[in-house]
Amino acid sequence: MAVLREWRAEIKRALKDEYVEYVKATGLAAYQRTPGNLGASVAVRDLDSERSEIVTLSWWSDTEAIKAFAGADYRRSRYYPEDDRFLLTRPQHVHHYEATVPG
Repeated sequence: MAVLREWRAEIKRALKDEYVEYVKATGLAAYQRTPGNLGASVAVRDLDSERSEIVTLSWWSDTEAIKAFAGADYRRSRYYPEDDRFLLTRPQHVHHYEATVPG
């Protein structure tokens, strides 16, 4: 069975569209370059007039593939240099689930 990796955080609503593009260019691009990645998606929703929530979902062949992306401590979130400009929360850990692959 595949592994689903979920990361979520609150972001500045005014920068939502810009951050989605940034995540696609950084995190999602890195997922796709990693052997064992089976796909990825980004979802967002507005929480109120100031905050939105972003979620990245990525599907992996196994935890070894996730470690190739995230490092040995694969349960920790991975951040990029510009993330703090957008983030209101910075969760330190992601969630993993046994999952089927979409499609």
